[in-house]
Amino acid sequence: MYAPVESNQGFNFKPELPTSSAYYRLLKKLRRQVGHAIRDYKMIEDGDKVMVCVSGGKDSYTLLDILLQFKRIAPINFDIVAVNLDQKQPGFPEDVLPRYMEENNIPYYILEKDTYTITKRLTPEGKTYCAVCSRLRRGSLYGFAQEIGATKVALGHHRDDIMATFFLNLFHGGSLKAMPPKLLSSDKKNILIRPLAYVEEKDIIKYADLRKFPIIPCNLCGSQENLQRAIINDMLREWDKQYPKRLHSIFGALQNVSPSQLADRELFDFEALDGQREFDLKDPEELKNRLDVVNLSFAAD
Repeated sequence: MYAPVESNQGFNFKPELPTSSAYYRLLKKLRRQVGHAIRDYKMIEDGDKVMVCVSGGKDSYTLLDILLQFKRIAPINFDIVAVNLDQKQPGFPEDVLPRYMEENNIPYYILEKDTYTITKRLTPEGKTYCAVCSRLRRGSLYGFAQEIGATKVALGHHRDDIMATFFLNLFHGGSLKAMPPKLLSSDKKNILIRPLAYVEEKDIIKYADLRKFPIIPCNLCGSQENLQRAIINDMLREWDKQYPKRLHSIFGALQNVSPSQLADRELFDFEALDGQREFDLKDPEELKNRLDVVNLSFAAD
């Protein structure tokens, strides 16, 4: 199950913790943001077994590190296990993650599946690998979560990923969708959580650099240029430089949706306006009841 540990690749697998005031300020900020996300969306509960998906990138290392700190101080009991999917990409340093996990006493699994070859075979020439690779990766990880009895699957997507997905769907998919902080997986068998939902990517970059994580680059998609997501990310970074409060406002908008001010007839019953409802319903149970009526009316059509 575990990949062999043969060389250290020049990495320091258990570096000393930083002692600078800048590090502790950043750590405090990340803990607060992750804590708020966990609380706001009830991501982790007493008795949970959280499977943290670790790719070897800055996001998943940061996620794992912060969650392990929460486990030590949280008033509830929950378990953490790290899982990496070895997709058999050429040149992937198979020893790095096992060495890091063992040096830091972190329970882990390495799930070995050659999705690399399948992705290359199924992707049409000139197209990006992302869609096929992501679908195969999700299927493998979701199935494994069931095998080990995980009650939650933690993913390393951060605030910028969520906003980039929103704009991708807006510009190229014609839909208002993003990445929810918590959702039921497509196979309906796993609860997925994104504890970094409130965390900015630039803070993750700083944290990963200070903690000196042994970062493993993705050689499969990292070599592909002109990806639409990369273009969106460049746009977001430029906005952040020119208008520092804009991204905060955009993310806030994703948490403050007014169905009556949009045009989706399944979210708001425009046909049944009674002249007394000027605003959207904020009470979750009342909104659910209203939507049930709308859904029933559509089912009868």
